[in-house]
Amino acid sequence: MVELKTPAELELMREAGKVVAAALAATKQAAAPGVSLRELDTIAAEVIAAKGAKSSFLHYHPHFAPTPFPGVICASVNDLVVHGIPNDYQLKEGDLVSIDCGAHVAGFHGDAAITFFIGEPAEEDARLSEHTREALYAGIAAAKVGNRLGDVSNAIGKVGRSHGYGLLAGYGGHGVGRKMHEEPHVPNEGKAGRGLKLRAGLVIAIEPMFIAGGRDTFTTDPDGWGLRSSDRTRAAHWEHTIAVTPDGPVILTEP
Repeated sequence: MVELKTPAELELMREAGKVVAAALAATKQAAAPGVSLRELDTIAAEVIAAKGAKSSFLHYHPHFAPTPFPGVICASVNDLVVHGIPNDYQLKEGDLVSIDCGAHVAGFHGDAAITFFIGEPAEEDARLSEHTREALYAGIAAAKVGNRLGDVSNAIGKVGRSHGYGLLAGYGGHGVGRKMHEEPHVPNEGKAGRGLKLRAGLVIAIEPMFIAGGRDTFTTDPDGWGLRSSDRTRAAHWEHTIAVTPDGPVILTEP
């Protein structure tokens, strides 16, 4: 069931979104050669706690995972597309890093992701990240009252396919609210004019995940969480939680 949010509930989600934005900004600022993913996780945890919020990711245990998630961020480096467990890997010059973070305030969640680089990025990595971010904002622009979910999916997919990227098979965005993952599923590719009609109060996370090599396929790491591009090419991930409103889409996970 799709639950529409009231204006008061959207205000709470905006507060959660600000916490997520602050945690992401802090991890990006701290990321440097020699810094471990576990250290970035600690920094994000401290930001979330200092703001009186709680992590949406820590101990989250979906049906597909063998164990609860052990961190407050997903830290995915290079060919790891999503769901990377923050471990003792130390960042290196040239790494492409995607950080996904969620937090909840008064029972309502926010969820967002960014991609950035350690040092100067390779030109093809910079393009990959920029095009993935472009797709995110194309999807957001399509999230208008009266449009359909397929319009959002189509806008995302057109950007990715036009540049020859793969789209992580079976994965996309989702509803957000009292739970981090709610209905509806938001595919990263679809047909315009199809699917759920968008109404004011709908809150969704839009999250393109593009793979440089052009394949949609992936392998799962031994930990049961990390999803890695099957051709081992690099991937980027950008995400915002947004609300559909009468005045257009509103991003809830900005600073």
